[in-house]
Amino acid sequence: MIDANHELPLGRQAQLLDLSRSSLYYRPQPTSEEDLAVMRRIDELHLEHPFAGARMLRDLLRQDGFTVGRKHVATLMRTMGIAALYRKANTSQRHPEHPIYPYLLRGVAIEQPNQVWAMDITFLPMARGFVYLTVVLDWATRRILAWRLSNSLTADAPVEALEEAITKYGTPEIINTDQGSQPGLNRSSQHGLALLSVALH
Repeated sequence: MIDANHELPLGRQAQLLDLSRSSLYYRPQPTSEEDLAVMRRIDELHLEHPFAGARMLRDLLRQDGFTVGRKHVATLMRTMGIAALYRKANTSQRHPEHPIYPYLLRGVAIEQPNQVWAMDITFLPMARGFVYLTVVLDWATRRILAWRLSNSLTADAPVEALEEAITKYGTPEIINTDQGSQPGLNRSSQHGLALLSVALH
């Protein structure tokens, strides 16, 4: 997308693509061993205490000898896709910049392949860190049509999985995903997913 050898300056290329110039120089940083250890323990504690928020998890972590603050715990929870389970008001409130697409499945009988696909991302804890699993599923057959593993929340893996599913099985009538995008996606990744979503609607 961005070509360092192009006659246009990088700043102008970024401007034309509606990207922040600083994003051109971003390089992903590996997760530290300390954070990986904390994240593994957070995952264990979340299974034991699914109602625990950042403050309670911070206190539980400190009992285990981890010196960590509430804000850092909250950041790691967002990275892992973990949230305390309790009744909340307006939990489905969308981001103001995300378009709302009509929900096309209300009252629809899903009875045949390629009628409706579902797509989602989840994280999987590993011995050394986490990976993110993207799955494209046919609702009628419950068959996994394509999947990708990634160590980051960029749009590459979801786009590749969806492209593979379409190449193998054709275009479905409806594809159902959560509205919005993962908080870890940078601006260019969000833009790529938005364009893909528009193309499918």
